[in-house]
Amino acid sequence: MSFLIRAVFAVAACALMAVAAVLLVYAPYTALREGLGGDTLVHEALLNIVGYLIVAIALFDVAKYFFEEEVPAGREKRTAADARRGLTKFLSTIIIAIFLEALVLLFETAREEVSQVIYPALLVGIGCVALVSLGLFQRFSASVERQVGPERGASAQEGAEISHAEIPAPLASPGSNR
Repeated sequence: MSFLIRAVFAVAACALMAVAAVLLVYAPYTALREGLGGDTLVHEALLNIVGYLIVAIALFDVAKYFFEEEVPAGREKRTAADARRGLTKFLSTIIIAIFLEALVLLFETAREEVSQVIYPALLVGIGCVALVSLGLFQRFSASVERQVGPERGASAQEGAEISHAEIPAPLASPGSNR
């Protein structure tokens, strides 16, 4: 069953990367076609490119997260700190994409219809709430890790990493030649 789940994540990651690659090619093509064809203004075409590129980068990063965190075998026994770091990387990508998309929407809306600026502003607010939530998650989970201590698997690994130079030599007895 574990192999099947990892295979599904691998296929999903490959599909996300394929969609992102298509967006990376489609965005400049569309901008050139619209900008040179006179269908839209150049700045509107460039803002559309930025929107496509933001989505493509977010898709690539989500696919990378799948390949790093979900696809490898033997990751079931990871520590809470590893899970926290992986989740933080994933959510950071989503938050950055939210802020960049809000910025593009803000510019587009401000040029077209100022009365509709409330929607990009709400998106900025949602990004701020997500960022604060991520910060609170980081703080609370790190404080719990300090209180609980390292997990059994992590402490065994840490104990195995101590070099012989760090282990103090036994004290010599008074009658020994040391």
